[in-house]
Amino acid sequence: MKKSIEIGTVAGLLFGLISIFGSFLMEGGKIGALIMIPAMTIVFGGTFATAMIGTSFKQFTKIWKFALIAFMPPKHDVDKLIESIVRYATIARKDGLLALEKELNNIQHAFLKKMLRFAIDGTDPQTMRSVAEAEMGFLNERHVSNAQVFQKMGGYSPTMGIIGTVMGLIVTLANAGGDPNDLIHHIASAFIATLWGIFMANIVWLPIADKLRNINGDENLIMEVTLEGVLSLQAGEIPAIAKAKLRAMLPSSEQGEI
Repeated sequence: MKKSIEIGTVAGLLFGLISIFGSFLMEGGKIGALIMIPAMTIVFGGTFATAMIGTSFKQFTKIWKFALIAFMPPKHDVDKLIESIVRYATIARKDGLLALEKELNNIQHAFLKKMLRFAIDGTDPQTMRSVAEAEMGFLNERHVSNAQVFQKMGGYSPTMGIIGTVMGLIVTLANAGGDPNDLIHHIASAFIATLWGIFMANIVWLPIADKLRNINGDENLIMEVTLEGVLSLQAGEIPAIAKAKLRAMLPSSEQGEI
């Protein structure tokens, strides 16, 4: 399955960085002022720690893999899939389902290959639908679970920022009456913790969770189109009718002409 960089994800992240930090620079700020290790340690360390507590360690170790999927999701060509199914339907209607056996080795899409194998082997439609829906259900649960890790991190991160702020203010008050420069440093550190907590939640963690859910929706659509196409093929429907049925499952803007 082909993968390529998702332009929208990269462009959105860059636009967010430029908008937020660019405006900070235009106000006369310096990026170095935002890099305070104690504050960032509280936010990032606390967020990762709570995510690790809230999920399995095995799943947590894979968050970078999931994040990479958001930036480089699998590419599905639904139009090509529909055309392939219509071609298989034409072959099956003309020469029978067994004629499709020689096509299996050329099929890259694992789910399509599996469903066609079931059809060729004479599996009844209800059983095929039951097996396919079970596979889609379990796949959906795994994908939703992966997205929820980032959703939870998006909830934890601002809280960690608040904890960092409170700790910074406690240090500030504890040193009241001391060197004003130290007080200013502690106050800045306190607010920077809040900044990083909110920034990471709303620009990174929550958007990645949304992206993973969108990717899951695309994969569900591909599997649903595949299932309905193979069932139509198995039932011996006219290829043009099968094509119309499958294209009707797409958004109206993508249906095109039958």
